[in-house]
Amino acid sequence: MPVPEPESASAESQSLTKAQKKAEGRARQEQQRAAKAAQKQQQQSGQNAGSSSNKSKGSTVQKKPASESNKIPSAAASSSKDAPTTREGAVGADGLSDGPKSRGLRIFSHFGLPKTPGHQIKGDIHPAIVKLGLQFSEFKICGANARCIATLTAFKTVIQDYVTPPHNTLSRHLMTHLSPQITHLVTARPMSVTMGNAIRQLKLEISGSDIDLPEQDAKDALCQEIDNYIRDRIIIADEVIEDLAVKKIKDGDVVLTYARSSLVEKILLRAHALNKRFSVIVIDSRPLLEGKTLLHSLTSVIPPIPCTYALLPALPSLITDADIVLLGAHSLHANGSVYSRAGTAMVAMLAKEHSVPVMLCCETYKFSETVMLDGFGKNELAPMKFSPDAPKSNSNLEVLNPLYDSTPASCITAVVTEVGLIPPTSISSIPLALGRTTL
Repeated sequence: MPVPEPESASAESQSLTKAQKKAEGRARQEQQRAAKAAQKQQQQSGQNAGSSSNKSKGSTVQKKPASESNKIPSAAASSSKDAPTTREGAVGADGLSDGPKSRGLRIFSHFGLPKTPGHQIKGDIHPAIVKLGLQFSEFKICGANARCIATLTAFKTVIQDYVTPPHNTLSRHLMTHLSPQITHLVTARPMSVTMGNAIRQLKLEISGSDIDLPEQDAKDALCQEIDNYIRDRIIIADEVIEDLAVKKIKDGDVVLTYARSSLVEKILLRAHALNKRFSVIVIDSRPLLEGKTLLHSLTSVIPPIPCTYALLPALPSLITDADIVLLGAHSLHANGSVYSRAGTAMVAMLAKEHSVPVMLCCETYKFSETVMLDGFGKNELAPMKFSPDAPKSNSNLEVLNPLYDSTPASCITAVVTEVGLIPPTSISSIPLALGRTTL
């Protein structure tokens, strides 16, 4: 009489068969991955061989039997699996991206990158806004003041061409009409602090417009408010800052400046017009090389201003000759940090080490209530067209050109504004002194 097997032995055999099935499945997946990786390598090597040799050699490489590809160890699959992937495309077996080239490491993935919005027009976008967006993305309009003035001028055209729909009021529907226009400009290039402050003031004026006023009169009143904002907060403010900053330039001084600030350029030209004898050191850096424009402007006057042009690496050897440093700003934040062109922080820190006073020329409409601790939380990347020596597509190197950096308040001697010379840490007290709630 046969003795039945114990139940534990049968359960053990079933568990073994399950484990074997799992192992076989894993091995099959590894073989398929290895085969795919080998096939990609064979196709790429076949294409390279076909360009350098005859067609017969290329065909023999591509018609390699699949049995040989299965002999590739699973390490090839794991290497292709572990290969770093780019932000916009997967990486192939040889490390090359199948999609577009990445724009940097993950730490820089949140940086704003200019786009061409010509094919991304969504909604009812005014032609003036489309044109302005293209100029922003191509950096034909560059600088905080220039971008703000161009934006407000384009909005004047939008407001004049606007027609209030039936059963709507201008003060409510115009805000809805401007929203896609603003979104389109932000798509072209990240919004600057100056643009944000100006748009916020414009919305405040729209919401406070009289609903009983005829439509054309209301639109004319809004356009007049835009003109007043440009005149008071930019043009007249620059003139007052020029008068204050020129007094700090003495005969025989050597003024050092970095890149190109439209306000600093006006100050230097005003000092020259007052027959002050001084020389200028223009420090510049890639990718925009804006200092060349400033250099051309300073040397085009009669008589020309004596200038020295140098790149940022030469700063340590030239800072000892400077008597004062004049810098511009993209924005000034509540903690006193200065958000300006990349390289400004190095100039200010080196000037402080050599006891050279650093004067920051900045209008009050560039003030921001936010706090900035470094240049990594918010920044913008320059487009690739400003990097002619970019590495080849098969290189592991990538060019990153952040446009801005953050300068700590401790490196700034004083901020020259239209309300006077103030320390950078006293920005938040200006609205209260002027009797306002905000700047």
